[in-house]
Amino acid sequence: MPATPEAVAQFRQLERELWTRTYLMGILEFDGETVAPPKGAPARAEAMGALAGEYHEILTSSRAQEIIAQLKEAGAAGELDEQATMELRTLGREQQEAMAIPTEEATAFSKLTSEANAVWHKTKLANDWASFEPYVDRIVETLKRHAAYMYPDRDAYDVWLDQYERGMDAAAYDAFFDQVRKTVVPLVHEITQRPQPEASFLSAHVPEATQLAIARDLMGIVGLDPEATVLSCVEHPFTNGMAAGDVRITTHIYENNLISNVYSVIHEAGHAIYEQNVDPSYAYTCLGTGSTMGIHESQSRFFENIIGRSRAFMTPLLEVLRRHAPEVYGSVTEDELYRAVNIATPSLIRTEADELTYPLHIMVRYDIERQLFAGDATARDIPALWQKYMHEYLGIDVPNDTLGCLQDTHWSGGSFGYFPSYALGSAYGAQMVPSMEAAGVDLAGACGSGELAPVRDWLREKIWRWGAGKDGVKLLREACGAPFDAAFYCTYLQNKFSDLYNVK
Repeated sequence: MPATPEAVAQFRQLERELWTRTYLMGILEFDGETVAPPKGAPARAEAMGALAGEYHEILTSSRAQEIIAQLKEAGAAGELDEQATMELRTLGREQQEAMAIPTEEATAFSKLTSEANAVWHKTKLANDWASFEPYVDRIVETLKRHAAYMYPDRDAYDVWLDQYERGMDAAAYDAFFDQVRKTVVPLVHEITQRPQPEASFLSAHVPEATQLAIARDLMGIVGLDPEATVLSCVEHPFTNGMAAGDVRITTHIYENNLISNVYSVIHEAGHAIYEQNVDPSYAYTCLGTGSTMGIHESQSRFFENIIGRSRAFMTPLLEVLRRHAPEVYGSVTEDELYRAVNIATPSLIRTEADELTYPLHIMVRYDIERQLFAGDATARDIPALWQKYMHEYLGIDVPNDTLGCLQDTHWSGGSFGYFPSYALGSAYGAQMVPSMEAAGVDLAGACGSGELAPVRDWLREKIWRWGAGKDGVKLLREACGAPFDAAFYCTYLQNKFSDLYNVK
């Protein structure tokens, strides 16, 4: 028999209280990145810290412990339905980990990362790594301490890798990146010797207002609900999916680089449509958002690259570009656009990297994070390490820290262990393609027509609707009928770029 309605109702009320704090913190985060004045940062940090403290207190309270213990008994007796079982597993694991960290430390860490983010914004513009450096060391030391609280017998970096992608650790990522290194590094070195296509239209001037109109058309092609989405401009694009009806995406517009905005919007729209298609019955529960970071990134990069940079998608994309910027794209052909948006060349900025070189940017960050957590390096060493790995993997030198180790916001927010999930997400997406096509989805046809409903239907059934109910490794295995295999990704990159650059 099912658990008593009263027990489930108490559990759902607990989840709603936690969700409320998460929602409010999401608003503060989005506000801080978009419209809040710089001098408001201290007040925002104070408010974020208070909300984080409340969340931690509620989750670890004796009341919450009793509620979850009661449901665990019901679950052990087989009295919970599938949804309640997934909720209990997800929130129970979060509570167990949170209880290991004192509330005052959780509050202090939220304040530290909020302050660090404000400092990062200033130091990036000023090319001032030295001023940001102490925050990196403080954050890493705090994360090591928190990892030891949660899992004293595990490597600290493995703990944080697992937080972003459950079931992954450094050994698994080492194996993944070893495959990528063997495939991508020599291919990049070969391609850099080849001539690049002429594509002067890529640097043509397109005003901000026109680019925003193009962005909204692309959001429509991806399938976003316009009444549940807002688009803003920021320094570093991101998505906040706070509820199915409140998903906020951002982009960065360069008036002489329209294509940057095009793929930034498609990427963030991939994150957003995932959030908008979680099972509605999961609303206000711990399941009402996406699964692991790798799965989330698989959706954004699936839309950005596998769809958005496919030869077939050049038809609807060029229609949009010609409609809004005919003076630039009126005479550009689909083949010219396809080669232009797939130019592969080593560059400094991760978010502007092409599909082929992108995982090498992730490997730079992964190698540095491993050394920081192993105690083999400190923040002072990062600029030199950055230079070393960028030269080794991409063959380029870094002229300054603004274009190097200060380019990403993640470390300021404490997100160590997050970067590897970006590359993993790309690999997840590549593995989904054959399974999708085997199920009868005409992927190329959908891309060519711009009617992506068949693609959305498969992703909704296999990935989106489950929200956070299943971890990434399980979701991928059930969606594709096999465990994760990096060979799909490596083969995809090898075939696509060998064909584009006529590499034998």
